[in-house]
Amino acid sequence: KHAGLAFIELVNEGRLLAHTSKDHVVKVANEADFILNRMRAEDIRKASEFEQLCVQTSSERKEEEKLCDHFIKSSRQRYLTNAIRLKEKFLSLMINDKIKYLNSSNLFWKLDLWEDDLRRRRRLISNPYGILHDEAKAKSLINDIDDDIIVTLYKDENLLKQIKQKLQNFLSNNNDDDNLSQVDEKDIDQEFSGPIRYSTECLLICGITAINGILAITHDAMIFDTNEDDENFHKLDRKIFPYIDNLHSKWHFNEIRAIFSRRYLLQDRALEIFVSNRTSVMFAFVDRTIVKKVVNYLPRVGVGGRYGLPQQRRTSLASPKQLFRSANMTQRWQRREISNFEYLMYLNTISGRSYQDLNQYPIFPWIIADYESEKLDLNKPATYRDLSKPIGALNPTRKSFFVERYNYSESDIIPAFHYNTHYSTADYTLYWLIRLEPFTTYYLSLHENKFDHINRTFHSIPLSWQNCQRDSSDVKELIPELFSLPEILNNCNNYNFGQNDDEFNIDDVILPKWAQTPEDFIRINRAALESEFVSSHLHQWIDLIFGYKQRGPEAIRAINVFYYLTYEGAINFDSITNPIDRANIETQIKHFGQAPSQILTEPHPPRNSAIASNPTIHHVAPEEVSMIMKFSSNAPIIHVAANTNPTIPIQAVITISNKHDFSINKYNPNIGPSAPTYSEVPQTLTGQQTQLPLSMDSLLVLNTGLHRRHLGDNFDECIQQRHQSFVVTADNRFIISTGYWDKSFRVQNTDMARTTQVLYGHFDIVTCTCRSDITIAGNCFIATGSRDSTVCIWIWNGTKGAIVDKEYPNQEINPSPAAILTGHDTEIISLWISAELGIVLSGSEHGFVLQHTLQGDILRAFENPSDTATPRLLSPSNDGDIIVCYDRSKLCLYTLNGKLMRQAIFEEETIQSLILNADGQYVVIGGDRGFVQILRTHDLQPVYAYPQCDASIRSLAITHDQKYIIAGLSTGCLIVFNVNFNVLNQPRRDPTITIANSTKSIQ
Repeated sequence: KHAGLAFIELVNEGRLLAHTSKDHVVKVANEADFILNRMRAEDIRKASEFEQLCVQTSSERKEEEKLCDHFIKSSRQRYLTNAIRLKEKFLSLMINDKIKYLNSSNLFWKLDLWEDDLRRRRRLISNPYGILHDEAKAKSLINDIDDDIIVTLYKDENLLKQIKQKLQNFLSNNNDDDNLSQVDEKDIDQEFSGPIRYSTECLLICGITAINGILAITHDAMIFDTNEDDENFHKLDRKIFPYIDNLHSKWHFNEIRAIFSRRYLLQDRALEIFVSNRTSVMFAFVDRTIVKKVVNYLPRVGVGGRYGLPQQRRTSLASPKQLFRSANMTQRWQRREISNFEYLMYLNTISGRSYQDLNQYPIFPWIIADYESEKLDLNKPATYRDLSKPIGALNPTRKSFFVERYNYSESDIIPAFHYNTHYSTADYTLYWLIRLEPFTTYYLSLHENKFDHINRTFHSIPLSWQNCQRDSSDVKELIPELFSLPEILNNCNNYNFGQNDDEFNIDDVILPKWAQTPEDFIRINRAALESEFVSSHLHQWIDLIFGYKQRGPEAIRAINVFYYLTYEGAINFDSITNPIDRANIETQIKHFGQAPSQILTEPHPPRNSAIASNPTIHHVAPEEVSMIMKFSSNAPIIHVAANTNPTIPIQAVITISNKHDFSINKYNPNIGPSAPTYSEVPQTLTGQQTQLPLSMDSLLVLNTGLHRRHLGDNFDECIQQRHQSFVVTADNRFIISTGYWDKSFRVQNTDMARTTQVLYGHFDIVTCTCRSDITIAGNCFIATGSRDSTVCIWIWNGTKGAIVDKEYPNQEINPSPAAILTGHDTEIISLWISAELGIVLSGSEHGFVLQHTLQGDILRAFENPSDTATPRLLSPSNDGDIIVCYDRSKLCLYTLNGKLMRQAIFEEETIQSLILNADGQYVVIGGDRGFVQILRTHDLQPVYAYPQCDASIRSLAITHDQKYIIAGLSTGCLIVFNVNFNVLNQPRRDPTITIANSTKSIQ
């Protein structure tokens, strides 16, 4: 019985175990199947991901290969372009000996992109691609014109063929594979000095067009290359290409000087980069994020060092309002440390206005309201326009019209506005600049290669003003060139604009009666801008254009509301997804104009009065002569250098005699109007020199260590030493001297008179030298002229206190010239160099004054008043007025671009020295008769004469504060004259009164 139960129990257990085993097997099988399926799915996913990665990698590699091919091709293009430029420069050197004597009417000219310290573009350079545009006569005057007319640089058949061929080659972009293949691959490898850290697509903004390309950044350079495969590139007008310089360009980081955030089509997505050749380049990117990335890869230069802002990347990315609040320029303007012109250029720069985008060109106000008077009185308020009102509200009748328009123009879609045009558009910019390339070509490109009807072409300044007062569609303001560039009023390229209704040929711009020449108009317009009336009201115009009256309720009250598409932020571009709609809006923005970024939302502070800023501005010293300093050597003082800038450690006046002795006389800048005159200080009381402007060199006073004040005796006896035989560095630490028999020139320190450098670069004796203005670091250019008829340009490093090599700045031994200037046939007599203007002027014996760039390119030859006259003295101003003294008796006034304006002959005087004051309005001359005279620069008329000295004037200098004129005499005396250039309308003194230096002097 029990065995049966046990067996049954055993069977049941077996069945249960079998069932459990079966369930376990099924479960394990299911789990295995699940794991297997998951593994299969994972394999499939990984296989898919791998395939996608392969495709993506392949695509990236293809894109990289395409990008590399693009950069290699562009690099070849860049090398080829540079080679062509070098070839053209060489050819120009070959033909310049022939053309330098030709009249400028045989040349075509264009505006150079070089900017001076005030951001003025004033240099004209020859235009090898210039044409007369005869096919572009006004539409209403054309019958049948041959579109292939090309007139070239020179009126010579052989050169005509050359220039035509050059133009054709340029327009074909030089893309010949055979030419490109000639570029060495090693050169291309050197082009990219490291891996590309970042690259992005962008637009190159240049004038009236935007060109697609790629911006690449390596560890030490920025490279832009145009995408010539882009379909939009082939739609561009090929005639504008000769005027676009950066289609394939590279900039090393050490060339980048400033980076500004910019808007493009009212979108904050662009950058303008200023470089060392005093030009800029502007790029527009996809969005603001790309802008930030590009700035982070570029060097940390901020917006430069001019505005008192930190040179950091966040400064480059700052908004215009932030820049305005942080900069020190408003305070400097209020204190009258900078001019109205400079301040307006500053406001334009930080608010986004740029020369690179004609839709955002810098804006300047109409200043003068009187264009009918025979003579203009700048002291009358009626002479000036009301700067508190926009240009459209000056005429009461027209103002009423615009108010009525505003009241009836508002709708649900378009906000109300007073003006449906703007004060600044690309068309208005080209209207003012139509006579000058590249703007002529830009204008024709926008207007179907035809000049507009003559009534709509800029041909009369009085008429343009009248139109701005009565035409409801004309509210344009001015541009900087109407205060700085007279050439825009001259038809220097002889374009045929046609005839007006009176059958009068339109040529040069018709001027107001009070201006005889374009130069007169620019000078008077600039003087009006800097007048006391404008200085006290300019802040009101700033409120309208850049400030709190630009938009909002204050703009409505000021009758200053424009079409809504002209304002930043009026359109949310991110909400526009349809590319056609976006393109239509951007086109409207281009045509309606663009208001500057608003930089302040409260009233702009006014400028301090002239008296408040400088209480002694009209002070006249009781005596004309402040002091006389007599040196015991009695040797003629042939060089005086007044380096008295407060920023240098030692302010001093250095004199050099023709016996090669020099002195370092400390300047006392704090001498006030009540300081004693020279007649009150006995000769023996040298301790009281601190009460005078100059303190004699202590070594000379004590008569010890005279060897430390002697430059040596290795000078060639055949060379007559004169003012331009020496240069003193701006910090008074070194003297550069010429005239050595071994054809060298030398650098000697002023502490011990020890020679620190002996330099060779000429094949004959060095006859003259000069230096340029200095940078913050004390660097400058040194120019040397020689009997071998060449001029060499050298680089002075202020930190090292030595001339260094351009390519190897650390090399101080045997440096090479940065450039060699040719074109003269005889000995170089006179020199002048400017880093700010980028030019070198040189005069040769019985020859011409030639103007070169710092790179050695010849620009022009100045008209010589006679075939045998020698330009012995040169003294240009920073404003571009150039005074040349021929044969010691004739003064000639030239413009920066070589136009002879005035001549003055001093028959009874032999001029030995001349110098211009700081603002260039006056020229000081001294000669053999012992007179020091002050002339007005613009007409060379004398305005003041000091008492006659008893010896000839051999050299002149003016202190940095413009308080003293210092004259070196042939008797070894140094005379310090009091001067105030602000009050030179006082009656002239009797020039027969003489200065005797025998009793009233410091010895």
